Parts: sequence; structure tokens; C-alpha cells
Amino acid sequence: MEWETVIGLEVHVQLATNTKIFSGSSIAFGAEPNTQACAIDLAMPGTLPVANEQAFRFATMFGLAVNAEIGKRSVFERKNYFYPDLPKGYQTTQLEEPIVGPGHMDIQLADGSEKRVRIHHAHLEEDAGKSLHEDYHGMSGIDLNRAGTPLIEVVTEPDMRTSEEAVALARKLHSLVISLGICDGEMSQGSMRFDVNISVRPKGQKELGTRTETKNLNSFRFMERCIHQEVERQIEVLEDGGSITQETRLYDGDTHTARAMRSKEEANDYRYFPCPDLLPVIIDDDYIEAIRLQLPELPDTRQKRFEDSYSLSHYDAGTLSANADTAAFFEQAAAKCDDAKLAANWVMGEVSARLNADETSIKDCTVTGEQLGGLIVRIKDQTISNKIAKQVFEAMWKGEGDADTIIESKGLKQVSDSGALEKMVDEVMDNSPQQVENYRKADDSKRPKMMGFFVGQVMKASKGQANPQQLNAILKQKLEG
Repeated sequence: MEWETVIGLEVHVQLATNTKIFSGSSIAFGAEPNTQACAIDLAMPGTLPVANEQAFRFATMFGLAVNAEIGKRSVFERKNYFYPDLPKGYQTTQLEEPIVGPGHMDIQLADGSEKRVRIHHAHLEEDAGKSLHEDYHGMSGIDLNRAGTPLIEVVTEPDMRTSEEAVALARKLHSLVISLGICDGEMSQGSMRFDVNISVRPKGQKELGTRTETKNLNSFRFMERCIHQEVERQIEVLEDGGSITQETRLYDGDTHTARAMRSKEEANDYRYFPCPDLLPVIIDDDYIEAIRLQLPELPDTRQKRFEDSYSLSHYDAGTLSANADTAAFFEQAAAKCDDAKLAANWVMGEVSARLNADETSIKDCTVTGEQLGGLIVRIKDQTISNKIAKQVFEAMWKGEGDADTIIESKGLKQVSDSGALEKMVDEVMDNSPQQVENYRKADDSKRPKMMGFFVGQVMKASKGQANPQQLNAILKQKLEG
């Protein structure tokens, strides 16, 4: 039987507000446990929450960016359940009247086509605390610093059919919230967490299969692997005559294993009811339009601009524009060297490779875009070769200064003096009479490859500093003249 996979996402986006959604407590990451939770976050008797306007502003920005309807009236409700890191016994969230209504995002697929994924809604809610297990043998600790941190939970329709589509949407959401400045996107710190709803059904069947939800994925790679594994598991169960249990699952990316966490609840199980401590929030058209006017350039718009203004390919423009910091870095380099294509190649090549090797981000890059542009200028004016440029870039990365300083201090200027190059060529030819004879006897089709021997020898003699264009011309003249 041929099976079809159906995937929907629920994405928790931690908002980069200054304080929590209902109190003045800080949400800074990395503080000592239980130093950023006040009586309001714990719903102690006599305290009342006050909604954070910045959270509404950020949620509205997101809604406008995904072409969504903005709820002019939104209501907070209590979602009742017991969990150790939820001391109130309920989570304050939105259900019936969320701040962001239906919208959509377009993702690009591997074959170059685009697919539209519908956003069902996005609602504001508070995060729970965090259970700590590693430092407590046989017990668990509770850190309530995260309790009350503002989130938007983005819920998609089940429009995705492959793990590649799910990851494409996740990446695009990640790029979008960073570009908007409403989330830092630090997935390792829990700033974005993905829940993946997965089901399978016989190809052509309209009715959805029973779904499972795998929670709290914080890596695109883990998400892709998790989906593959869960789809294979469900198909195997069904083909063996079994049935799928609606449940919440956990995935361990380190061991590539998953397990059932609990049976999946329905909304009725949570006994939602409007929070009596928070009035409905009403916003008007002026508020929404003022925010619309303040929206920064979004990744799709930036990609189109990069294609039009810099004549970059669709792929290069998409890669460079997805991250606002990378885009800014590229534009600084391109402006300095006045060569967008060369700047794009360096950002996607050497810079990206070094960032990956050091497991760091462009924000923490030790080389600025302008400094990279300065290095490219020296390639273009033939002060250094491409090979030497990589050596200079390594020194720049280590903080040894800008390109000009390093080239001067290390004596790396390209040898373009014709007399000096001819002398080196003569020495190599004198020391390689057999190779010279072989070259001169060879037909034209073999000569380019044989020329490589002489180029390599001169480059070795010049410590990589010979001007390649001049060297090739001199060699050709002397070998064939």
C-alpha cells in the first residue's frame, strides 16, 4: 500500500520582551535558578497580573508578517492541568479568541517550486517553569525563572507532506521572527521549540489518520530525523494490523530514539475558561496600522531586492537574505568591494565554513563585513591571489588586523614583477629539462594539464605569491616560443 504523510507544526516562539508577560520579572537567559520569578508569576493570593503591551505588539508584528487577520479583541483563558513546573495549576493562554487569526507562509521546495502553508492561528501565552534532573540524583529540581515568559504559539494547518517541507517552514519561521526582532532565535536556549504532529493515511484517502505529537524539538536536523522515524514507525504498526495511539512523544536526538510520554489530551480535558483576572484586550485599526508601518524589511522582500539590486541568483539571494545579520554582513562587504558576486561567494564559502567550524554565529564573527570587503578589494586589484587571500582571511579571523595590515606585516604581496617572474620560470625550466621536452612534444590537448607542473613549481618557489595570470602568460611564451 502507498502511504501519505500528513504533518502540522506547533511552534513556540519566546518573545524578546524586556519583562514577563504578566509581571515585571526579567526573562534574561542564564540567571541562577529561581531568581527571576515574583509572586505574580506564581499567582500568589492577592496578586493580579498585568498584560505586557510589548508582547501584544510583537504578536501583531508576527501576524502582519504572515498575512494574518489580527484579532481586535483577544481573551486570555486558563488551561488547567497539573505539572511540577506549573505552580499555578493552570497556564494563562488564549483559545477561542487569539491575537493572530488565519494567515499563510510560502515555502520554497527543493525542485524550485513554492508551496503555501496555512497558519491556523497564533496565540499569546505564558511559558511554564523548567524541571531540572541532571544535578539531582533520584530527584528533580524546579527552576521557575522561565515561568511567565511570553510566547506566541504558532499553529499551522496539516498542509505539509514531507519532512523537507516541515523543515523548510521551520527555517522560514526562524528567519522571520529574527528579522522582525521579536525573538532571538536561539534554539539551544529554548527560544524556539517545535512540536510536530504526524499521521499517515493510505494515498488518496481524505480522512486524516490518528496523529501523534512529538514535542520540544530544538534542531532542524533532529526534526527531520524524528519525522522520518515516526512515519516509518506508524506505517510499520498499520501494516502489521495494529492501530496508532493518539499520544505525545519525546525524541532524543543524541540517541535517535523516541518514546511515548503520555496519551494525547483533547481541549476539553483542560477545562479552559476565561481568566477572571484579565480583561479582554481590545486593539483598533490605528494601532495595527502604526505597527504595520514600523515593520522591518522581511526575508522575502530582502531576497527579491538582492536578486534585483545585486543580480544574485535566486538561491544565493535566498541564502544570504534568510538571516538579517548575514544579510547585513554581506551588504557591508559588497559595498566596500563593489563586487556583490565575489562578496556573496566569500560569505557563503569561507565565512560560513569558519562559522560552522567554530560553532558560532555571524553575530559573533570576529571579522566584520567591511573588513571582508577590504580583503576582496586586494584580490581584485591583484595585490594578493585567491590562495593568499585565504591565508590572510585566517589571520583576520584570529584577530591579527585588517587585510592591508596582515599583507604588509607578513610580506604577502603578489609578485607581479615580470623580471622576477621570468627569472623564476627560467630556473624551473632549467631544473626540469625532461618535463620541458615532454611538454613541447605533446599535442595541444595534453598541454594544459602538463602546464600545471610548471605553475606548481613556480608557485612553490614564490611561496604562493606569483601573479597567476602573468605567470601563465610567461610560461606559455617560454615553453612554446
